[in-house]
Amino acid sequence: MQLTTYTDYSLRLLLYLAVQPEEELSSVKEVAGIYNISYNHLTKVTYNLGKLGILETVKGRYGGIRLAKKPEDINIGDVVRRTEDNRGFVECFDEGSNKCILTPACKLKGVLKEALEAYLSVLDQYTLKDLTQNESVLQQLFGLHTK
Repeated sequence: MQLTTYTDYSLRLLLYLAVQPEEELSSVKEVAGIYNISYNHLTKVTYNLGKLGILETVKGRYGGIRLAKKPEDINIGDVVRRTEDNRGFVECFDEGSNKCILTPACKLKGVLKEALEAYLSVLDQYTLKDLTQNESVLQQLFGLHTK
């Protein structure tokens, strides 16, 4: 399974924010520059993660973004489910647009659904905290001061 760029950027943003000191605010521009990714795309990701209650966005001259929850309270499987449109994994997963003639007799749909559930089940076993156990290495890669 391949994640969309949207989900990839969501996870990368969360990884960056997870190794920041809790009280510090970061900017979308700063994160986009570090990853060398689209500022506009990352702005949309940030907005959505804010709406989902995963990020806190502070407006104004001294505003910015930070995690709204502790890293140990952010489940990776949940983030992927909330940012990824898994209904489009294969055509037959979307009953509204499915035109496959095999649907009435197809066993592949069930196998693919089971595989997708297993994939997400593995992601459910991890939190953002689990992914940042190597915090000092990540901070170095981001060009941040280590604790």
